[in-house]
Amino acid sequence: MKPRSLFARVTLIIVVGLAIAQLLTFAAIRYERGMALRHLMMTGIERDIASSIAILDRLPAAERADWLARLERRNYRFMLGDGVSGPPPESAISREFAAAIVNALHPFEVVKVVQAGADDLRIQVRLTDGSPVIVYARRVGMPVSNWVLWVLVLQLAVLAVCAWFAVRLVTRPLARLAKAADELGPDLKGRELAEEGPSEVAHAARAFNAMQRRIAGYMAERVEILAAISHDLQTPITRMRLRTDMMDNEKDQLKFRQDLDAMHALVKEGVTYAKTLHGATEPPCRVDADALLESMVADYEDAGQQVHLEGRIGGPIVTRPNALRRIIVNLVDNALKFGSEVRMRVRVDAGRLVVAITDNGPGIPPDQLEAVLKPFYRVESSRNRSTGGTGLGLAIAHQLATAMGAELSLHNRDEGGLEARIAMPLQQDLAS
Repeated sequence: MKPRSLFARVTLIIVVGLAIAQLLTFAAIRYERGMALRHLMMTGIERDIASSIAILDRLPAAERADWLARLERRNYRFMLGDGVSGPPPESAISREFAAAIVNALHPFEVVKVVQAGADDLRIQVRLTDGSPVIVYARRVGMPVSNWVLWVLVLQLAVLAVCAWFAVRLVTRPLARLAKAADELGPDLKGRELAEEGPSEVAHAARAFNAMQRRIAGYMAERVEILAAISHDLQTPITRMRLRTDMMDNEKDQLKFRQDLDAMHALVKEGVTYAKTLHGATEPPCRVDADALLESMVADYEDAGQQVHLEGRIGGPIVTRPNALRRIIVNLVDNALKFGSEVRMRVRVDAGRLVVAITDNGPGIPPDQLEAVLKPFYRVESSRNRSTGGTGLGLAIAHQLATAMGAELSLHNRDEGGLEARIAMPLQQDLAS
């Protein structure tokens, strides 16, 4: 399974790379040491065996048996007599070992050389008086101390710890940068990063802080322009409405009043949307969500509109009640424009409050489900006076939901109509 985080991936690459390098170095040193020891062993043992055979050759036949124990070493020993049997040396190392001993025994006659084991040779030698001597020679491998392996493991552990600290030092600023970017909400009032540490990290922090300030300045300017235009338009709209009321032609008066009402609604929604861009200034508090939703449904019933409430929360929640009310009102109003049967379904799922507003209207084309959440966007089928609206209702709901840490999504229902779903945590930070 491939690690998901950059920290884990870089750490794994460094540690595995260092481990492979250490193992290759250990293998190379072990191989070179083995070759050197084999060369020393062959040059040493052949001379010792040849010297021992020369000693036995000079001794009287009756004294040779007493000297066998004195001449015995860890990797070779001697026995008087003959009767050597077995296959010739098989491996290249055994043949090289046997050839080195045979060459060193010159001018003594080597009668037979056989393989007695994986690393053992039996060599029958004839002394100058014709007496047979059997040489038992053993090839000793390179010994490796246990502490060498423990030192290797300790080195790998030290390298792993150093790699962990190095990668952590590199990736921690990235984590802080990502966290600061995530905390940059719709109000663009994120926390500034500490401009400290290595020069590259400090430079990135300064650039990020400057970027935050520039974006916040641009957005504040746009919001102020939108709010100013929307506010200033209310005065001429009011004067035009007064002049309309003084008109004699009732038919033209009705048409002008309808246009002015649409303009007034657009200006009002524009001011509201501009306020939502400034972020959620309402502090969260503990409210009875069931009572809040029931009062909203009762208000619609008093206005002669049927909205059915299904499900209960069964306890208080911590949220921004005015923002939540505005979101749900905008969603319900949008559902009432296009459907005759509107239902509000409430449930608690995995510690989150889910409120779904469904209608039996025409729905929204799938390719426009995200676009309708943008300001001033309307689908083609709703561009009329009765259902067109201002194109800001869903945008305001989406903006408020984002500001309070909720998620607003739209889904077409299989049985027809639209479902607007808002999911939010049951508990929010009271100090925010």
